[in-house]
This record gives sequence, C-alpha cells and structure tokens, in this order.
Amino acid sequence: MAATELPYFSAETCVGREPPSLVELEPGGRYACHASVWPVWQTLVATAAKVGIELAAVSAYRSFATQEAIWNAKWRGDRPVLNRAGESVEMARLNDAERMAAILAWSALPGASRHHWGTEFDVVDRAALPKGYVVQLVPTEYAAGGPFEKLGRWLDEHLEGLGFHRPYRRDLGGVAPEPWHLSCTAVAGEASRRLRLTHLHEAIASSTMEGRAAALAELPALYERYVRRVDRPPPLRKRLTK
Repeated sequence: MAATELPYFSAETCVGREPPSLVELEPGGRYACHASVWPVWQTLVATAAKVGIELAAVSAYRSFATQEAIWNAKWRGDRPVLNRAGESVEMARLNDAERMAAILAWSALPGASRHHWGTEFDVVDRAALPKGYVVQLVPTEYAAGGPFEKLGRWLDEHLEGLGFHRPYRRDLGGVAPEPWHLSCTAVAGEASRRLRLTHLHEAIASSTMEGRAAALAELPALYERYVRRVDRPPPLRKRLTK
C-alpha cells in the first residue's frame, strides 16, 4: 500500500468516538475492519487457508463506547481480570492505581485501544477449535500443546510478509504479550502517527470511564508505557531481504 493511498484519521477516529469507513468481515457478522484494511485481511485469510488454517477474528473494530464498557466492567469486578501471569485478580481488594495497572496488562484505556482504528484483529484458527471450546485469548493457547499452536507458528513465519505485524509480540513493560493480536502495518502506522496525548486526554475527561481521575492524573506516563511502547515492524528493506 503506497503512502499516498493511506487513509486520513481524525482525532475523533483515533480515539474511537467516530468510526472509520468499515467493512464487515463476514456477511451479517459482528466484526468489521477499516475499508482500507479489508483487502489485506482477505489476502491473509486466503493465504492461511492454503495450509489448513481457518483464520477468524474474535475481535476487530471496537468503538470508544465498547472499550469503555469493557473497562468499566473490569474495574467493578463484573468481568474477569487477569494479572500478567494469567492469574485471576480480586479487584475489590485493590486501590485505584492497582486496579488500573491490573486492567492495563491486557486491556487498553478507552480511547487508547488500537482496535478503534479498524486495523487490529484478535485471531484464532476455527479449524483447530475443539467442540465446545471457549476461546480465552491467553498465550498458552498459541504455545506448544495449545489449540492454536499451528497458527502461532505460521504467524511467526509469515505474518510480516503479508502486511501485518504483532504490536504486542514481546513484553516491553506495557501491554502483556498477545500472540493473537494482529495489526495491519501500513494503516495502523498512519493512525498511530495521528493519535496525540491531547486527543486521549479530552476523550477520557469527557467520558464516564471508571477511575477517570486516576487515569488522567497519570495519563502522560500511561500513554508512553501502554500506547507508544509497542513492537514495531522491521523496516521494509529488511523484510524484503529475508
């Protein structure tokens, strides 16, 4: 995708309060992606199918309101929260700073989720799903012995050559590693360049997010740690010479 073809992201789109141009991943389905990402996603799905992987999204575009609902449910303890070791956290025992840290290990602040851009996908291999299996989106599912081990290996070997990368591939002290999270490199890069701390501050300040005051007090540090500190794709020149 040439730079001149990259879509424009407004401040409102960057923080999820205004949707980009969206395309449903499947007719009548619940998930959608940015229209500019759609052909890249289709190519990824078709390429995976050649080796018997039925690539499917279990999350894609997400609005500010949806992210806020997820955050608030976790803050109140109505939705499970796991620590970086994958262990359940009892939110009622934590103060505001501790609650925020616990949630941020796996979930973004409303307004700071890359899913707002329509460029991100949480993926599984539908062909590998055991009957009745409930997807948890934990690293062990993609490691040796997990149901998505084959998918994890295939993504390691082929993902970047197909226009995607994993922004949470390693533990950089921000978001915990997420082997299931794929990002359309070119379009997400444009959204990332457009997003500013001031956009995020305004979105949170005018929201009904639980723990809003605590988040705003630490927002510059949270922005650097959980938004900017991500794995970058290797330079194009290096990818082409592999």
